[in-house]
Amino acid sequence: MSAQGRSTTDASAFVLDGAAIAEGVLAKVAEETRALAAHGVTPGLAVVLVGDNPASQTYIAGKGRAAKACGFHSIQHTLPAETSEAELLALVEALNADPAVHGLLVQLPLPEHIDSSRVLEAIAPAKDVDGFHPINVGLLSIGNTSRALIPCTPAGAMILIDRACERLGWTLPGMEAVIIGRSNIVGKPMAQLLLARHCTVTVAHSRTLDLPSVARRADILVAAVGQPEMVRGDWVKPGAIVIDVGINRVPAHGRDASAKPKTRLVGDVAYAEAAAVAGAITPVPGGVGRMTIAMLMANTALAAKRAVGV
Repeated sequence: MSAQGRSTTDASAFVLDGAAIAEGVLAKVAEETRALAAHGVTPGLAVVLVGDNPASQTYIAGKGRAAKACGFHSIQHTLPAETSEAELLALVEALNADPAVHGLLVQLPLPEHIDSSRVLEAIAPAKDVDGFHPINVGLLSIGNTSRALIPCTPAGAMILIDRACERLGWTLPGMEAVIIGRSNIVGKPMAQLLLARHCTVTVAHSRTLDLPSVARRADILVAAVGQPEMVRGDWVKPGAIVIDVGINRVPAHGRDASAKPKTRLVGDVAYAEAAAVAGAITPVPGGVGRMTIAMLMANTALAAKRAVGV
């Protein structure tokens, strides 16, 4: 059934439980890891953190826990903020050469004195489990998803879109998708993945004229702009699939016991408004964010299988 074939009289959206779907992905990765053990291979994931950014530290810790849960060989290098670019590049080169490492990522952002592009390009494409190397970007751009390592957040979002289509009885070819945001990490690879599935894709951004009317055309609306609750309910086509990639911390009412102002996490979509209109929607937290780490583990397992020809 097409997107237009769905009733628009439903009272509320189907909520896409990213946490539960991510657990399913991780369970499959753990199964693949056990299968690789028969070939004498344990997937190895190396993560490099430079500096003491609190958000990066939290994210890295989550990656480490997921890697161990999947049965990976997990390696973490934590370097001081004053580490030189040359020192970081030397570590990347050593990890590229280490056969026990199948997946390698350098956590962003890096300190200002280090050229992030140079570091990302130094990672061996076959180990680039973030999917940021120009070779992987190029493979994705020509539709060669069988050889590319795909950026984790868009890959996870596609699984959520497929789950929504199953629920709604839709098929993707011919659907109109609108992506708000044109970043190299989410917006552009998201567009390539949807094009590969035969959607008609519009990438909207800060200079798009009459953005609400563009968004209202979308059967699939992906918001990835980093602006809290920018997408309102009247931007959403009735019955659409809404994928909210944003994670924004905003003030909450009241104070905690230590008298510090409370904060809460919201997405780029005004959730309550959009959920009243959409056919399916991702929550924040508990949506796309949970899928990102799961897909990082999936990419690492895939890199390991490719390395041994499985």
